Amino acid sequence: MNSPATPAPRATTARRKRGEGQWALGYTEPLNKNEQSKKDDNPLNVRARIINIYSKRGFDSIDPADLRGRFRWMGLYTQRAPGFDGGKTATLEEEELDDRYFMMRVRSDGALLSADALRALGRVGTEFARDTADITDRENIQYHWIRVEDVPTIWEILDEAGLDTLEACGDSPRPFLGSPVAGVSEDEIIDGTSALEEIKRRYIGDPAFSNFPRKFKTALTGHPGHDVSPETNDVSFVGTVHPKHGPGFDLWVGGGLSTNPMLAHKLGVWIPLDEVPDVWEGVASIFRDYGYRRLRSKARLKFLLADWGKEKFREVLETEYLKRELVSTPSPEVPVRPADHIGVHRQKDGKYYVGLAPVVGRVSGTILTALGDLVEEHGAAGARLTAYQKVVVLGVDADQVEAFLDAAAAIGLDGRPSNWRQNTMACTGIEFCKLAIVDTKDRGRDLIASLEQRVPDLDVPITVNINGCPNACARTQVADFGLKGQLVLDENGEQVEGFQVHLGGATGLHANFGRKLRAHKVTSAGLDDYITAVVTAYLDEREPDESFATWVVRADEAHLRGETPVAGAETSEKEVARV
Repeated sequence: MNSPATPAPRATTARRKRGEGQWALGYTEPLNKNEQSKKDDNPLNVRARIINIYSKRGFDSIDPADLRGRFRWMGLYTQRAPGFDGGKTATLEEEELDDRYFMMRVRSDGALLSADALRALGRVGTEFARDTADITDRENIQYHWIRVEDVPTIWEILDEAGLDTLEACGDSPRPFLGSPVAGVSEDEIIDGTSALEEIKRRYIGDPAFSNFPRKFKTALTGHPGHDVSPETNDVSFVGTVHPKHGPGFDLWVGGGLSTNPMLAHKLGVWIPLDEVPDVWEGVASIFRDYGYRRLRSKARLKFLLADWGKEKFREVLETEYLKRELVSTPSPEVPVRPADHIGVHRQKDGKYYVGLAPVVGRVSGTILTALGDLVEEHGAAGARLTAYQKVVVLGVDADQVEAFLDAAAAIGLDGRPSNWRQNTMACTGIEFCKLAIVDTKDRGRDLIASLEQRVPDLDVPITVNINGCPNACARTQVADFGLKGQLVLDENGEQVEGFQVHLGGATGLHANFGRKLRAHKVTSAGLDDYITAVVTAYLDEREPDESFATWVVRADEAHLRGETPVAGAETSEKEVARV
């Protein structure tokens, strides 16, 4: 009897691992609507349509794919229409929140703004933006109420002043952060101005670098005060000194905040000034080719670094893109706190630079025009914007400093600000932003005024960063008080504007993300009492030279919840909502 035939082995097919949209691995098909839109038409092409079609035919002529996508590469977002409260932010479609006006973002990229450039920025604000203008924490000027009909004229004004809005938004090389005191600081390790200029000349507007998986944020500083928040950028070049080769830059990659905050990885390398643009191109190319495009929520460079680690990232950078090894050297020392350059400081040429603080970055076209006039009248070299929503005027003669300070204060720019004014930032908020849930700018202004009265003699810097949503545009996770806007329940069970609180975050020597207390929220109305209570407890309990962030680690939770009674304040369960 024949034995039964052995059954043939069942054919098996290896299941292909699901791709993350990485071009370098062959996953080139669009995987979401954003990728499809960019494939359909390079976003840089929208400039011609704005000039030739939309500005002539008006808002209703704009293709929706351009309006809510490609316009961003020209620095334009539709702003939030009036009348929609924070509860509508997540429940309405984007187009339902659209106004017929635009936010416009102008990049400065660490450049020195002349008196004429400041006046040009002021003119745009007063003539075309209802006198709005904000200094952002990416060293931009941001306007509101812009009509598409006026955009070509605005571009002409900016172009004459050496300014532009190109790729100020979108999945592109966002505006660069540069040291506000590059080239003049007595403490500077190296002046990186020429490198930023060359990166911009080579790559901004280049179609080969206009389609990244998401935004790509760059920072560069040769100042030992690390004045550009290098820990929170996709790519940062940080001044360092090699024992043999001298001054150059270390490379930090993969920083970013928002809903999944990560601090940058320090590669511990030495890059000479003239090679910085090539290395930037290599890092940007890795992000373009290997970045995750399938899900927008994982499309930042920080997620690739989290998966690869810095060793593999460096290897790919050197072998596939630079075709050479980078010089290794220990990363530079980190300052206890980053420098913000507010106040009067001597320059290496004997002149002075003066750091001025508006209130939570809010200025106006009128103020910018007046600042241009002051720069000219006092013989200053010009001004730079900062990563902390401030402005620094360079090249003021010693005999002009006091007069300049008084004149600047008269137009709303304070060179002798309180600690509260100096160290409080706020994003755009619900006034204009379609992502926001709560008010930020007005709330920040009122909070500063209140805290200046309640805690007038604060002798240490305590940062307060106010954000209207979870996206951390105001770097909430790395502030002493990081306030993330959301709707909370008040004492009557009603939904009101409020904040989740991050306590004791920092950049610099003790860089970390702020501590969140379980089920702890604060109503916007109760914010003044809450911060007063926590700060008062800190001032009462602190050890000599102990920072607020250090105290937060060891503080009793009752203090951090604002439950410590404070003389003169009526802190109660009404102001502190627990959800």
